[in-house]
Amino acid sequence: MKSQLRGLVQALALASLCALSLNARADWAQATDPLIVQPGPAGGAIQAQNPPGFTWARHPTGPASYDIEITSAGGAPTVAVVERNWYLPTKALPLGNYTWRVRPSGSNDWSTARSFSLTTRSTVFEVPDNAALRSRIASKARPRALPPSFTLYSTWNASKKAELDPYVSRMTNEIKLQINALPVLNDARWPITIATPLTAAMASQQTDIRQRINEASRQLEAAAVMWRMKRDPLFLSEALRKGDQLAALDPKGPTSYVNQDQATRQISVSLIKAIDSLAGDLDATRKAKWLETVRVRTEEIYRNLAGDNGRLDQYPFDSHGNTSLVFLVLISSLSLGDIPEAQKWFDFSFRAYANAPSPWAGPEGGFANGTAYAEYAAGYLVQLWDPLTQATGVNFYAKPWALGFLDFATQFTPPGSKIHAFGDGSETKPDTRVFHAFGSRMVSPRAAWYVSKLGGTEDTLSLLQAPYPMPVADTKTLSPPSSSAYYPSIGWVSMHSDIGLSSRSSLYFKSSPYGSFNHSHGDQNGLLLSVAGQPLLVKAGWYDWYGSPYWTDWYHQTRSQNAITFDGGKGQLVTGYREQLQRNGKIIGFAAQPSYDFAEGDATASYGGQLTMAKRQVWHLRNASNAILVRDRLSATVPHTYEFNLHAPVAMTIENPNAVKIAINGQSVCVRSLNGNAPFAQWIGPGAKTNVVEDHGAFYLANDGKSVAEFLMLLDVGCKRPEVKVATSGTVRTVTVAGQSVTLN
Repeated sequence: MKSQLRGLVQALALASLCALSLNARADWAQATDPLIVQPGPAGGAIQAQNPPGFTWARHPTGPASYDIEITSAGGAPTVAVVERNWYLPTKALPLGNYTWRVRPSGSNDWSTARSFSLTTRSTVFEVPDNAALRSRIASKARPRALPPSFTLYSTWNASKKAELDPYVSRMTNEIKLQINALPVLNDARWPITIATPLTAAMASQQTDIRQRINEASRQLEAAAVMWRMKRDPLFLSEALRKGDQLAALDPKGPTSYVNQDQATRQISVSLIKAIDSLAGDLDATRKAKWLETVRVRTEEIYRNLAGDNGRLDQYPFDSHGNTSLVFLVLISSLSLGDIPEAQKWFDFSFRAYANAPSPWAGPEGGFANGTAYAEYAAGYLVQLWDPLTQATGVNFYAKPWALGFLDFATQFTPPGSKIHAFGDGSETKPDTRVFHAFGSRMVSPRAAWYVSKLGGTEDTLSLLQAPYPMPVADTKTLSPPSSSAYYPSIGWVSMHSDIGLSSRSSLYFKSSPYGSFNHSHGDQNGLLLSVAGQPLLVKAGWYDWYGSPYWTDWYHQTRSQNAITFDGGKGQLVTGYREQLQRNGKIIGFAAQPSYDFAEGDATASYGGQLTMAKRQVWHLRNASNAILVRDRLSATVPHTYEFNLHAPVAMTIENPNAVKIAINGQSVCVRSLNGNAPFAQWIGPGAKTNVVEDHGAFYLANDGKSVAEFLMLLDVGCKRPEVKVATSGTVRTVTVAGQSVTLN
């Protein structure tokens, strides 16, 4: 028996060694788990940034360090040694073609070589090493967070006063009004213990904590800034009062990182910004109390993010974690010299964040979670990047990702947009102040165009702390972006008739590798349509709270999108966690031509095996008709009745069994089935939000499961009733709309 057992143990050991050897020979830098960071750059792609950032999945052995080797075409390799699974060179690389690979230090287990290119299209964005950055920060007199143009009001010249006096007056009135209007903060206000799963009462308390902390922290920051500007004792008194209230909240209570991470990071960042603004005006006892609050709360944030040697390095898809990371970057930058732990926080966070500021898009920009959450991100980035740029000298607005992010907003929430696009909160109205502020801090013809077309201004507090004059003022040329765009890393496509015109039609198409993950929905191959800013094809429902029964059963589901379902609303599989990234879509074709735009999406994987094909092709025809042709090809191994769903902000008019009209506020679209065998019928949804109109319907197409089902639909923008001809020659069909032809293979 012992001999048999010994033999079994030896066999298992040999099998394990063989498996390890096989794994070592595999490309270990490319993980099969979709939650793990993907290796990049790759595929020979031209990099938006020079030097590019490098990432890879961790080696199974968990080495203490890695050797990364970068080789230019025809040149000798250069090697860097790093402790984490990413690398950001401190200096730009010469233009040219490169390969790179990585191995655990001391081994010969190189990853597969990957290629990339640097050209004149690659923008230089350099980030010094941590020691140089810390030295730069320490040499800056406080307040570190405010620009050189922020001076005492008494020193302002007449033109500056004429421009900014209305905002000074507005800020003063807001602070005075809020002195008595804001509640005195106390932990007893929030008695509910937060647990999983979240209930409606818990969600309500979390919202109240966030709102009350945001109000109080804004009052603290505003009063501190106005004291710095005007030296009115009223402002100093109010800053001290609000700072004391925030510092008195229990770091282990309802505002702790565990219970409400948004609250604890906001308390920490507001206190350290106030300490910076009030430099020289805080008594030692109060300053020590505030700093200790910052230290305790921020250490908790750091420990959470630093776990597993920096958990976001390997598992980046954590929306709250990534937001907390940039808060940690600013808090540590402003704490250096006052809090001993700040150096540890800074060295851990700054260059990691500079390397990869968002997991929701690639280097070209974008935001997979939707434009409502992109707006939210832009809002807190302005609050954090402004002081961060001043304190560190690293201008994050100049990072190529940042301009791509603004371009994304321009494409999917162009001037005049009444709602957002895709994902949670997409039914809400854009707040133009946010991207007005974000774009104003850039020197770019496209940013200048967007800011000018948005009009208005930005939040008063951020404006008074911004550089004067704004960087965008240095841009003498205003240039609209292209009228169509494709964001490969998130699978989004925009098609505008002319983005420079307020009368534009705007079609949005999505087939995303992010699937329904996080704040994304089961809307692969989904469409949205607006004309002159008026939504015509919309996403149904509203965002009550993340994970609510309504969100789970309706808002997050395919049936609430302008997408394909079958057999009474069955759609894409949106449950699970990592499965949501695997049940995804992808753009497999895109073309932008003077006479048309084209995109094709493959959403087959998003249906989780229920369908064997789910592809949608979209042509935006740029002739007099401005029509949109949509073709869906669908198949399965069993019979289904497929549904081409439509959702409108007004009651639809059925013109005949194959045509429906949507008309509101002088804008319209007539949707016509060119099949002849897919009749339209309205259906009842779960009900719209109070005082909101929604109508739902679908074109229905029965299929025997033995052939490919096809919807061929015309979206006639403006209901111009163009002549349509469908001709067949062999296996090729041609659809001609108002004289413009499309070939269907």
